[in-house]
Amino acid sequence: MGRMDDGRYISSKMIDSGVRLTFAGYNDKLGDFSSYISRKLSRDIFDILPQSDAEFDRYKDNLMRALTAFDVKQPYAHGVYYSSLLLQPRNFQYTNTQLREAIRRLTLPDLLEYASTLWSSGKGEALVQGNLEKREALNLVDKIDKTLSFKTISADEIPAPVKALPLPGVFKGSSPIRLYVSEPNPSNNNAASQIVFQCLDTSEKSHVLVELLNSIVSEPFFEDLRTKQQLGYIVSSGIKAIGNTRTLSFVVQSNVAPASTLTKAAWKFLEGVRSTYLEPLNEGDIGVYVKGIIDSKTEPDKRLSIEVTRNWAEISSGRLQFDRLQSEAAAALNLAKSDLLQFWDDIFANDGRILITEVIPRVGPSSSKAPATSTGYAEGNKSSSYLGKDGSLRLGIDDIEQYRRDREAVAGGGGATSKRA
Repeated sequence: MGRMDDGRYISSKMIDSGVRLTFAGYNDKLGDFSSYISRKLSRDIFDILPQSDAEFDRYKDNLMRALTAFDVKQPYAHGVYYSSLLLQPRNFQYTNTQLREAIRRLTLPDLLEYASTLWSSGKGEALVQGNLEKREALNLVDKIDKTLSFKTISADEIPAPVKALPLPGVFKGSSPIRLYVSEPNPSNNNAASQIVFQCLDTSEKSHVLVELLNSIVSEPFFEDLRTKQQLGYIVSSGIKAIGNTRTLSFVVQSNVAPASTLTKAAWKFLEGVRSTYLEPLNEGDIGVYVKGIIDSKTEPDKRLSIEVTRNWAEISSGRLQFDRLQSEAAAALNLAKSDLLQFWDDIFANDGRILITEVIPRVGPSSSKAPATSTGYAEGNKSSSYLGKDGSLRLGIDDIEQYRRDREAVAGGGGATSKRA
């Protein structure tokens, strides 16, 4: 990955569905440049791979260093990471532990064998964007296609796009699923809590409602927990996309209060969102927030790379909705206060899908008893030790694999579902 002195750019990245090659540069040089790089990565791949075990071990060491750096990330980042595992099928996100173990076992012959089959077959997709005519764009793609020259696989062999695993619905009288994590860094004295609301509705209206809600509550959430209560120096909310679904997350990290206290404070804030921050709004107030969302979606891209990245995401995901921003802006125009109140009720009160993750440090004022790596869920404990008093699910990090397997079965092969299972 890098940029040449003459402005040409190349990026090669392994992603969950294969290899992504990115080329950029002046039109008259781009064809030969992309063809040359494609040839080196496919036909001449063995010329650029490690030639000895010693060289191979250096690459392994670099990868292992990057993976082990996970242990010293901030506790809130660990909470975000582990919660994300619960929301994605196993074959779309391997755990840090699994990747470390795979690298330990990896040998140079393994790499050479993999490289020999990498370009033998697959499905090719291309996006050419910029100041090119249609004929030039097609010639460029044809040049790369002939260079790679792989066998096209059938439609049945193409991996399905990622779909979020549905969290269990929180029924009346029960509480959200909880994941307990012991902070990997023994010297970090910070606790963290994250509360995730999952929205499986894939409509543009639902997507902009998530954005509208976040824009309304993000600042009050910070003001309450950070400024007034002074519970944590990291307090934030945010939206994440998984496939064509969305999550809204609230994160708190503190070195003065344990994770359970952070969760209680965040939950108390959320219980008051409707009455304190949503019901007092009038349609004019809603319009101000909506205008901000529309402005952000209709503002022209300042760089070509931003537009290319967005369009490529539509292609690689299989959605192919290139007017997504315009459609969401149009949906935002029709939002009313009643839509916002109903949306909040749906994700918070009416059997919403909610996940609470607590990261517990081993030292300091925020520390508490270290959680077990398994609550018994993975082993199918007959005493149901993994259930809370209200029947809600409790998990440790060693239960994540089995949980994902079970939710894939509920979703029918790893897809999101609207059923309240």
